[in-house]
Amino acid sequence: MLKKNDNVIVIAGKDKGKTGVITQVLTKTGKVTVKDVNVATRHTKPTQKNPQGGTVRKELPIDASNVMMLDPKTNKPTRLGKKQVNGKWVRVAKKSGTVLN
Repeated sequence: MLKKNDNVIVIAGKDKGKTGVITQVLTKTGKVTVKDVNVATRHTKPTQKNPQGGTVRKELPIDASNVMMLDPKTNKPTRLGKKQVNGKWVRVAKKSGTVLN
């Protein structure tokens, strides 16, 4: 149930403990791309678009199971649930019960 622009924390892997905002969700592969997390450096040759060439920093996707939503109230990791409010289903932080958009 993670969505783009959600604030998450990495709970496993080499970037464990880092926080960031989801920039892309890949539903078919079950991965997410988080800003400034899992960054790789690519060396590029000069092209017409980039005549200088050089190094490019690129954020690579990480598995969605390795990130956890940050509770907006407590700023701690929390699981997500669903709740029906006024006939609409909304996402809810399990720890504080805060309704998420």
